[in-house]
Amino acid sequence: MEEFELNSHLHAVHLLMILRVMRESLLLLFSAIFFAGSVAAKSPNFVIIFTDDQGYQDIGCFGSPLIKTPNLDAMAAEGRRFTSFYSANSVCSPSRAALMTGCYPTRVGIPGVLFPRHEVGLNPDEITVAEILKAGGYATACIGKWHLGHKPEFLPTRQGFDSYFGIPYSNDMTIDPDMQLAADVLLRDGFTADRISKEKPRKNLVPLMRNEEVIEYPCDQTTLTKRYTKEAVEFIGSNADKPFFLYLPHTMPHIPLFASAQFRGKSSRGLYGDTIEEIDWSVGEIMKALKQHGLDENTLLVYTSDNGPWKLSNGRGGSALPLRGFKFQTYEGGMRVPCIMRWPGRIPPGSNCDEIAATIDLMPTFAMLAGAAVPDDRVIDGHDIWPLISGKKGAGTPHDTYYYYRGNSLESARKGKWKIRRTGKKKDGIELYDLETDISEKKNLAAEHEGVVRKMLEQMNAFHAALVKSQRPAGKL
Repeated sequence: MEEFELNSHLHAVHLLMILRVMRESLLLLFSAIFFAGSVAAKSPNFVIIFTDDQGYQDIGCFGSPLIKTPNLDAMAAEGRRFTSFYSANSVCSPSRAALMTGCYPTRVGIPGVLFPRHEVGLNPDEITVAEILKAGGYATACIGKWHLGHKPEFLPTRQGFDSYFGIPYSNDMTIDPDMQLAADVLLRDGFTADRISKEKPRKNLVPLMRNEEVIEYPCDQTTLTKRYTKEAVEFIGSNADKPFFLYLPHTMPHIPLFASAQFRGKSSRGLYGDTIEEIDWSVGEIMKALKQHGLDENTLLVYTSDNGPWKLSNGRGGSALPLRGFKFQTYEGGMRVPCIMRWPGRIPPGSNCDEIAATIDLMPTFAMLAGAAVPDDRVIDGHDIWPLISGKKGAGTPHDTYYYYRGNSLESARKGKWKIRRTGKKKDGIELYDLETDISEKKNLAAEHEGVVRKMLEQMNAFHAALVKSQRPAGKL
């Protein structure tokens, strides 16, 4: 009897131990689930608003005397202005390739503008910022102008984005007759599928796409900014419970210029000003949506432009003042662009940064903030600039030298205050400027600082030679 009671007691103790282990295991499991959920909830959201051909001065807080941008001005008051922020090229496709890959566009085989006749695009083997974030559980959307290849193999849906809505290239181009029309495509102005396939494409008539199909042709460009904004706000609301990356590359203010009835004729700066003021409204809608969904303090919002403004008469182009130059050029006005970043509680409000930073830095910075790794099997030119964004005391640019490519040619470079530029002329073929004292690049100091010129040219030549050796091809069909 005593032996039976002893065995029963041992069995009871053993059962209690098993139950205790199971309880502790369940607690560990629940803790792990809770922790994972907490980490996911804390992963920051990223929004990039990328305008097309907007000049350095074309925002109120960057000095525009006529264009009213109350929402962008508020964004700057609540965030940080970057006054030495650069695109990686002075035209559309290369600047976007740089933003997506963190590389100089010549390195990834996109040195110039892509057209509907081209059968190339950003190589699917490249790793985009969208792919890095998507692998980390992010929802991703591209809404607007893509311009990195319009064939299905090169569209955003093949480059890390869950969805795409927009015009696949510049709004002054044409349709590719081989594009896939959606079953419910809206054909306007008397067009039919047969006409599209047989007629010569007409300039300024462009397709609107959803994912990989044309849903409207020709696109009603007067409504584009509003429709992009509606899509963006809906994306934010649909993904409020998970981390997301929203890339919003506006079609405007690329020419031809369009604004909705609400904004057309309202700006003192003409139709160009109308387009900027409508984009400013769009920025306000984005910020409003972030606040409404409780995402404001967990979202890094970036606003910048793909390159400088067109040099156009009759007020159709923007202003890069006080910078010299325009789109297509490697003067500052072609590649230094307005930039504002905002993240309440993380970025010092009303602050300014004049250190060199660039669009190629966004991919590695986002990756770091998301706890993701930057590809280590290839050269990445960008750097993590969170110390600059967050206003860390004493933080300086991570760029020893920043390079300005024009096509496949390395035309210019900036090292600290010095900016060197090859003009392509036999006489006065080299220009050297002190950007600290001469932001407008008016006084060529090359003859007075031959040592600086020699060293910078040597550095440019060495960098370009190394880039060519590691250059990666564009994607081809």
